[in-house]
Amino acid sequence: MDYIEALDYINDKNKFGSRLGLDVIGKLLELLGNPHLDMKYIHVGGTNGKGSTSSYIATTLKEAGYKVGLFTSPYLERFNERISINGNDIPDERLANITEKIKDKIEIMLKEGYEHPTTFEIVTAIAFVYFKEENVDYTVLEVGLGGRFDSTNIIRNSTVSVITTIDYDHTDVLGDTLGKIAYEKAGIIKEKGLVISYPQQEEALEVLKDVSKEMEAEFIQCSMENVEIKDLNEFGGLFNFKYNDRVFNDIKIGLLGKYQVYNAVLALTALLTLKEKGLVDITDEQLRNGLERTKWKGRLEVLKRNPTFLIDGAHNLQGIKTLRESLKMFNYDRLILGIGILKDKDVEHMVEIIAPLADEIVITEVNMPRKKEAESLEKIIKKYNDRTYIEKDIEKAIDKAYGLANEKDLIVFGGSLYLIGDVRKILLKDN
Repeated sequence: MDYIEALDYINDKNKFGSRLGLDVIGKLLELLGNPHLDMKYIHVGGTNGKGSTSSYIATTLKEAGYKVGLFTSPYLERFNERISINGNDIPDERLANITEKIKDKIEIMLKEGYEHPTTFEIVTAIAFVYFKEENVDYTVLEVGLGGRFDSTNIIRNSTVSVITTIDYDHTDVLGDTLGKIAYEKAGIIKEKGLVISYPQQEEALEVLKDVSKEMEAEFIQCSMENVEIKDLNEFGGLFNFKYNDRVFNDIKIGLLGKYQVYNAVLALTALLTLKEKGLVDITDEQLRNGLERTKWKGRLEVLKRNPTFLIDGAHNLQGIKTLRESLKMFNYDRLILGIGILKDKDVEHMVEIIAPLADEIVITEVNMPRKKEAESLEKIIKKYNDRTYIEKDIEKAIDKAYGLANEKDLIVFGGSLYLIGDVRKILLKDN
């Protein structure tokens, strides 16, 4: 099996949809020799901010000299991005080799009467095998969906469970109240484990505390009252942070937006707590360097200047609200918005938040079966803004946005991670 054959095999399994449950992934990993056991995990769940928080932690541990595996989803441009060690994506040949091993084990499973693993279960298994073979010191493991029955939760123990903001998303699967959603997210809390949580809304917070108590886990809520933001601009952020009786002054980050300061603080709190408990060995300089050097594609990422071309992966209501707030950091004359959304999202409310800000809106379609049709999306957008253009082809949508923009304008594409992955590839293909 070569790389292309491996990708074809993995992507073909999308036909099995998604499945919450641990029986199938458990059997697959058993046949693979249980590679997920006896590794150290930092498990990251929540609704928004999982990817950048995971990246902050992984990059900073790398700065401290550790060999760090990072598993995230989805990818923006290339499948291999989902599985990396110390910032280097899994090589094509290793991906092909491990996928072939997994294919052989799946054939055994099917003969034994098990259901076929889903794409996400296969990818999770690839990551476990790769990290085990490479003998990583830590694996930073981002939850795919929910937590309790997510494939990543097949791990038995974690060094720490980190929980980012909890909000409404995937309500058809996780529940229609914050309490129900929080209960699913809290499924990654391990018995007698350690939990570091972003400040949550009261309904979610009570659930996290109750589950932690039930699991006899230590629960720590990261305090954002101890953060002093000194500067936010379109090149990064600068802040002070008080942790217990210590003050860290002038911490720099390269990621954009107020929320990235808070994600950095959540990561910093987790790492400082682990250091305090003697679980990681890391200096203040390494902490600072790690946070400053963290990169995370597709989140308030500036791809071009004159005009400024920004992409953002906001794909739910909270993410769109954050994007709206973050646009205040930028100096521009007019806003040209490029937008495409999946039809299973809260389209109406997302549009209501972002559309009125734009001077011109280019409506396109996400390259996915679950896309919201451009004409249908336009009907919703026109309730809030009638300066619209439809360009279903993403490359043509980019050209249209450039055609509408002057040098001092701001072009923003968002609404879906899948959309901005394609936008990024198209815009940077000549670089």
